[in-house]
Amino acid sequence: MQSGSLYKIGESDQRPWGTWHVLDMGDLHVVKRIVVNPGERLSLQYHNYRSEHWVAVSGQGMVELNGMERIFQYGDTVDIPLKATHRVSCVGDKPLVFIEIQYGEVLDENDIIRLGDDYNRV
Repeated sequence: MQSGSLYKIGESDQRPWGTWHVLDMGDLHVVKRIVVNPGERLSLQYHNYRSEHWVAVSGQGMVELNGMERIFQYGDTVDIPLKATHRVSCVGDKPLVFIEIQYGEVLDENDIIRLGDDYNRV
Protein backbone atom coordinates (compact mmCIF):
# COMPACT_ATOMS: atom_id res chain seq x y z
CA MET A 1 0.00 0.00 0.00
CA GLN A 2 1.34 3.41 -0.90
CA SER A 3 2.24 5.96 1.79
CA GLY A 4 0.22 9.15 2.15
CA SER A 5 -3.35 9.95 1.25
CA LEU A 6 -5.27 9.14 -1.90
CA TYR A 7 -8.10 11.52 -0.91
CA LYS A 8 -8.63 15.00 -2.33
CA ILE A 9 -10.30 17.97 -0.60
CA GLY A 10 -13.90 18.19 -1.84
CA GLU A 11 -14.06 14.50 -2.76
CA SER A 12 -17.25 12.75 -1.68
CA ASP A 13 -18.98 9.43 -2.08
CA GLN A 14 -22.49 8.03 -1.75
CA ARG A 15 -22.65 4.78 0.22
CA PRO A 16 -25.61 2.49 0.99
CA TRP A 17 -25.71 3.96 4.53
CA GLY A 18 -25.23 7.66 3.63
CA THR A 19 -22.38 9.91 2.45
CA TRP A 20 -18.89 11.17 3.23
CA HIS A 21 -17.15 14.36 2.14
CA VAL A 22 -13.45 15.30 2.55
CA LEU A 23 -13.14 18.68 4.32
CA ASP A 24 -9.39 18.94 4.89
CA MET A 25 -6.19 16.95 4.62
CA GLY A 26 -2.47 17.06 5.31
CA ASP A 27 0.50 14.73 5.15
CA LEU A 28 -0.74 12.47 7.96
CA HIS A 29 -4.43 13.35 8.38
CA VAL A 30 -7.77 13.52 6.55
CA VAL A 31 -10.92 15.21 7.89
CA LYS A 32 -14.30 13.93 6.65
CA ARG A 33 -17.92 14.90 7.30
CA ILE A 34 -19.92 11.68 7.50
CA VAL A 35 -23.72 11.42 7.33
CA VAL A 36 -25.43 8.15 8.33
CA ASN A 37 -29.10 7.90 7.35
CA PRO A 38 -31.74 6.85 9.92
CA GLY A 39 -31.81 3.08 10.45
CA GLU A 40 -28.51 2.54 8.61
CA ARG A 41 -25.04 1.57 9.81
CA LEU A 42 -21.51 1.22 8.53
CA SER A 43 -19.80 -2.14 8.26
CA LEU A 44 -18.07 -3.69 11.26
CA GLN A 45 -14.46 -2.96 10.31
CA TYR A 46 -10.91 -2.20 11.31
CA HIS A 47 -7.93 -0.44 9.74
CA ASN A 48 -4.32 -1.61 9.48
CA TYR A 49 -2.80 1.81 8.79
CA ARG A 50 -4.90 4.49 10.49
CA SER A 51 -6.50 5.55 13.75
CA GLU A 52 -9.64 7.72 13.84
CA HIS A 53 -11.21 10.34 16.08
CA TRP A 54 -14.95 11.04 15.71
CA VAL A 55 -16.96 14.05 16.92
CA ALA A 56 -20.78 13.91 16.73
CA VAL A 57 -22.35 17.16 15.49
CA SER A 58 -26.03 16.19 15.08
CA GLY A 59 -28.41 13.25 15.29
CA GLN A 60 -28.14 10.20 17.50
CA GLY A 61 -26.09 7.11 16.94
CA MET A 62 -24.70 4.00 18.52
CA VAL A 63 -20.98 3.24 18.36
CA GLU A 64 -19.64 -0.29 18.65
CA LEU A 65 -15.94 -0.32 19.58
CA ASN A 66 -14.17 -3.62 20.28
CA GLY A 67 -17.50 -5.26 21.16
CA MET A 68 -18.74 -2.51 23.51
CA GLU A 69 -21.67 -0.25 22.57
CA ARG A 70 -22.38 3.33 23.60
CA ILE A 71 -24.64 6.19 22.56
CA PHE A 72 -23.04 8.73 20.21
CA GLN A 73 -24.72 12.16 19.98
CA TYR A 74 -24.00 15.90 19.81
CA GLY A 75 -20.65 16.73 21.39
CA ASP A 76 -19.60 13.13 22.04
CA THR A 77 -16.19 11.96 20.86
CA VAL A 78 -14.80 8.52 20.14
CA ASP A 79 -11.16 7.51 19.68
CA ILE A 80 -10.65 4.48 17.47
CA PRO A 81 -7.17 3.00 17.87
CA LEU A 82 -5.30 1.25 15.08
CA LYS A 83 -6.83 -2.20 14.37
CA ALA A 84 -9.80 -1.69 16.74
CA THR A 85 -13.05 -3.20 15.44
CA HIS A 86 -15.72 -0.55 15.12
CA ARG A 87 -18.95 0.58 13.49
CA VAL A 88 -21.51 3.32 13.93
CA SER A 89 -25.25 3.31 13.31
CA CYS A 90 -27.93 5.99 13.23
CA VAL A 91 -30.55 5.16 15.84
CA GLY A 92 -32.58 8.39 15.66
CA ASP A 93 -35.16 9.63 13.16
CA LYS A 94 -32.77 12.25 11.74
CA PRO A 95 -29.39 11.58 10.09
CA LEU A 96 -26.36 11.17 12.33
CA VAL A 97 -23.64 13.63 11.31
CA PHE A 98 -20.09 13.39 12.63
CA ILE A 99 -16.62 14.62 11.81
CA GLU A 100 -13.99 11.93 11.33
CA ILE A 101 -10.29 12.72 11.64
CA GLN A 102 -8.10 9.97 10.23
CA TYR A 103 -4.47 9.78 11.40
CA GLY A 104 -1.77 7.62 9.86
CA GLU A 105 0.84 7.14 7.21
CA VAL A 106 -1.61 5.51 4.77
CA LEU A 107 -5.03 7.16 4.38
CA ASP A 108 -7.01 5.31 1.75
CA GLU A 109 -10.46 3.74 1.33
CA ASN A 110 -8.66 0.44 0.62
CA ASP A 111 -7.65 0.29 4.30
CA ILE A 112 -11.09 -0.93 5.34
CA ILE A 113 -11.14 -4.54 6.49
CA ARG A 114 -14.84 -5.47 6.75
CA LEU A 115 -15.82 -8.16 9.25
CA GLY A 116 -19.59 -7.78 8.87
CA ASP A 117 -21.76 -5.71 6.54
CA ASP A 118 -25.50 -5.18 6.01
CA TYR A 119 -24.90 -4.50 2.29
CA ASN A 120 -22.92 -7.66 1.38
CA ARG A 121 -19.59 -5.85 0.88
CA VAL A 122 -17.52 -8.29 2.99
